[in-house]
Amino acid sequence: MKPQDAHSPQLSPFQQQALAREILWSEGQALLLLSERLPRGFSQAVEVVLACQGSVIVSGMGKTGLIGQKIAATLASTGAAAHFLHPAEAVHGDLGRVGPRDVVLMLSFSGESEEIVRLLPALRAFGNPIIAITGRAHSTLARQATVALDLGMLEEACPLGLAPSTSTTAMLALGDALALVASKARGFTADDFYRYHPAGSLGRRLTRVEDAMRPLGECRIARESQSVREAFATVRRAGRRTGAIMLVDDQGMLTGIFTDSDLARLVEDRRDDRLDCAVREVMTRRPKAIRRGARLGEAVDLLAGGRISELPVIDEAGRPCGLIDITDVLGSSAEQATPDQPADAAPAPQRKAA
Repeated sequence: MKPQDAHSPQLSPFQQQALAREILWSEGQALLLLSERLPRGFSQAVEVVLACQGSVIVSGMGKTGLIGQKIAATLASTGAAAHFLHPAEAVHGDLGRVGPRDVVLMLSFSGESEEIVRLLPALRAFGNPIIAITGRAHSTLARQATVALDLGMLEEACPLGLAPSTSTTAMLALGDALALVASKARGFTADDFYRYHPAGSLGRRLTRVEDAMRPLGECRIARESQSVREAFATVRRAGRRTGAIMLVDDQGMLTGIFTDSDLARLVEDRRDDRLDCAVREVMTRRPKAIRRGARLGEAVDLLAGGRISELPVIDEAGRPCGLIDITDVLGSSAEQATPDQPADAAPAPQRKAA
């Protein structure tokens, strides 16, 4: 029999998919069981985190250490000062990073990892509270911890039953639960999250509209009593212009919007006579608008949901104070694209109500 080529697949596509589903099912079942029998001491662990006056220091070795780094990042982004401490480096001087007000969150499924166990006497001498996430309730780590969160006996999803898989998934999920419950308990808000996460798509969506809008001095605004021709002749703006004119009444309240596309349609439909009528007769009345102080994510949702290109920003009284243009938020709006409006499709201008 000819030996199998080292580069040829040993599993058919069907077998690969079947095994992938089995692995996902196995890890998913472990999380369901963990949610049903939340480890005793979980609430105590939350209280230890909430009482921490320093940092939550997360430590773990190998694959578990990688999970620990993610848990530390989650803690840090949801209101708890936190960082990761490599256990091997800790015993070579990095224990100096541990302060007297810190809490240590230690991860070891066996609870007997050499590097972790070696740290315990020093941490106990320092007097730092220790929260352990482990799979062995009677391990060295569990016995010496202030609070031990026992994951219980878990079977790894690895076909060989060796590579950390189910155990690390469970640790990550329980670490997330600990971080997020503590975050909720301390009253962490979206504004707090933005403070720690001002960049990226999440930070962009949490930005206030006034920080992203075009200010009134860069917008086109006219009175609704002016003719269309007058409105366009008197609202010129230098630089990049918006595709809409915001219309106001005598009290300065927003009453409508008229876009370049509306003007084009008048010309295309040979309704040139309407150019000299009051713009209120052809404007879009009661246009979609957003209040100052709202988040940019809400504005993006309105633009995408209404398939419009411009969104007036109004103050508490209803007076315009700026404009959100779709070209200013293309990155955020692409995330909100729907099958009916793909990310590269241009939104439609505001249209008049029937």
